[in-house]
This record gives sequence, C-alpha cells and structure tokens, in this order.
Amino acid sequence: MANVTLRHKKIANGKSSLYLDYFPPIISPKTGKETRREFLKLTVFDKPTSLIDKEHNKTTVEFAQLIRAKRLVQIRNREFGFKENVDININFVEYYEKIVLEYFNKGTNNYLNWNASFQYFKKFVGKTISSRNLSIEMVKKYREFLLTTNTIKSSKRKLAQNTAASYYKHFINILKRAYKEQIISIDLAQHADYIKQEQTFREYLTEKELEKLWNTDIKKPQIKRAALFSALTGLRFVEIYNLTWEMIFVDKHQGHYIQLKEQKTGNIQNQPISDIAISILKKELTTSGKIFTSLKYYEVAKTVKKWVQDAGIHKKISFHNFRHSYATLQLANSTDIYTVSKLLGHKNVATTQIYAKVIDKTKIEAANRINLDLHGLSD
Repeated sequence: MANVTLRHKKIANGKSSLYLDYFPPIISPKTGKETRREFLKLTVFDKPTSLIDKEHNKTTVEFAQLIRAKRLVQIRNREFGFKENVDININFVEYYEKIVLEYFNKGTNNYLNWNASFQYFKKFVGKTISSRNLSIEMVKKYREFLLTTNTIKSSKRKLAQNTAASYYKHFINILKRAYKEQIISIDLAQHADYIKQEQTFREYLTEKELEKLWNTDIKKPQIKRAALFSALTGLRFVEIYNLTWEMIFVDKHQGHYIQLKEQKTGNIQNQPISDIAISILKKELTTSGKIFTSLKYYEVAKTVKKWVQDAGIHKKISFHNFRHSYATLQLANSTDIYTVSKLLGHKNVATTQIYAKVIDKTKIEAANRINLDLHGLSD
C-alpha cells in the first residue's frame, strides 16, 4: 500500500523544512524521474519560544498535513488507474533522448536509426519543448515537417519518404510510452497518422559481382572483408561491428555458428555460417575479443561507394545491400522463404517477402514459356 509521510529536515537559523516522503517513489513533476521527496517550501521553528512562533508552527503543520492527505489520495488513485495525480511537466526533448540512449546502452541493432529520428525531432522543436505543450496539432505538424524537410547532411536533398516514415514511427512509439508512463495526459499517438512507406526495389549483388568486388582493391581492406562477410551471413553492420570470437562456436553437428542474443526476448539464436565466411574472419589475425577492430561507421559509406565504382559495378550499393544480397541469393538458390526469414532474424515472414519479389521465379519461368521460331533471330 502506498504511503505519504510528513517529515522535517533541519536547515539554517534554527528552522526545519517540511517535505513529503513517498513510499514507493513517485515520478517527480519537475524532472520526470523517480523520487521519494517533495519539498513543500514550508518551514517551522525547531524551538518556538513566542506565541507567534508556536502559532506559525501549528498552522504550517496543519497546512502541510492537508497537502499530505491530498497527495495520499492522488497516489492511491494512481494504484487503481486514475490519473488525477501530480501534473508532470518535463523537457520532452530530454525524455526522447533518454529513450534513444537506452537503445545505445542495450547495443541494439537499430540505435543509429533511433538516434537519427531524435536529431530530426530536435531540428523541428529545438532543444526544449515542454511535455505540457505537446498537442494533436503539433503531432500533425511534425508529420508534415518530416515529409517536406531536407536532410540534415544536405540542404539540397529532401528526406526520403521511407526514412520519414521510419522516424515518425519512432516518434509515435515515444508518444505511446510517454502516455503509458503518465508523462502526457492525452494519448496523442491515437491522433497520429503513420506515413505510408513507398515500395522500393532492394538492390542486390550477384555472385559474380561479389567475386569481382573481392578482387578489387579498396582503401580500407577491413570494410571489404566485413561487407563480404555480411553477404555470406546476412548480418547487419552493427552485428559485425560487435562480433567477438567468443560468440563463434563449432561442433560436428552444426559446423561453425554464431550465438546471437535477441534484444527484446533475451533468447539465444544460433546463426550457421559457412567455411568461407570463417576464412574471411581469420584474415583479421585476431584470436580473442573483438574481430573487426578498426571498423568505423562514418568511413563506410564513401569507401563502399568508391569500391563499387572501381569494380565497374553500376548499382547504388550501401553496406546494408550486402545483407540484401544474402537474402536475395538464398531465395534465388531455392532456400525456402521461412528458412531465410529465420536466418535474417525477421519476426514476420511478410518482411522477408520483399526479397522474394526481387527474384520471382514464377514470373521468370512464365516469361520464357512463349517460344516462337522467328527466322533470322539467333539464340
């Protein structure tokens, strides 16, 4: 059962400050963090001598007790789901950033995307916006902002719609959490219209192109090895960046495999890897701890772009396209979609279905069913 106790804290000049002691802790209206104390800005005399001092103490304590009684009712109402409690007002920008840092501390794969979404929210509202000032109108204006703004990196390039959709989805999730934690009193997420994602073609590299890239010089050779390792395993950049030898196992039944821990469930998943993928790892000349010791995310994009150009490949390729290549080539080589979905760590086969559209064997076979013997045309 929640309880609120009136307590004294000695201060200067023979006085004590009155405060409320909460058990269990409450959320502070000023900081949005847990606290057990609420100072009332009321003082009493430690040793009242005059009638005036004694009367002051009496009326002050009576007033403090009234506040205590009201707070107790509010806190107990909260236990039963009522929301008439302390009116929380915090800097929502700091609240957003705190949640993004949680993703970083957990080492989750999508931290970079969450952080980017936070940077655009800060670009929209500035360094400060009170949680009390969040409104349905503001939620709609932020949606419009994401659909019309230029990228932070380039004032000449508009933010892609799918990127805007991803960032707005993160913002909606922040709103849902804020409402659940009673940071905001209105469920603003209910009034937010998700940005529809455009269907995109996921570029991939063929086996021949991957071999060509392996034989093409690159400014940062470790990026080459990491990229080809991604194409052979389907791992994301952040998973490769954090990969250690202690995560790699081998036995006679499974061969080589990586033990990956799912962030949300904590479940351990074994990811089989091929002998050629292991051979790439051995090129790093490390035997324990982190495998790819000098990978730097900010160096990857430009390095990969030039490397692909030098190989004579005319495709728009990022590091993530090597993961796309793994998925597409698995399907092209007749691995069933359910298995590919598990290898990619997808929760839903529908996500994997995107890759199946790239290599649609039924359509390819259908295109070659009509054969005509046209004189003068060679095979």
